[in-house]
Amino acid sequence: MPIYEYRCPKCGERFEKFVRSISAQTEVVCPRCGNTEVEKAVSLFAGLTGGSGRASSGASCSTGGSL
Repeated sequence: MPIYEYRCPKCGERFEKFVRSISAQTEVVCPRCGNTEVEKAVSLFAGLTGGSGRASSGASCSTGGSL
């Protein structure tokens, strides 16, 4: 089940919604103000890397030093 992130242009609320199917026509309602004209937001996500159990977003936080 995909999780989509939305933003309400009326009140600025950001929220997530579980969607059973990508093709399903589900009405999304802002939980704060009830607006039905919400926008899909671009979200960042992290994936697990093999073995270490640490999340990685693809960006490096390294300052150039060796590990």
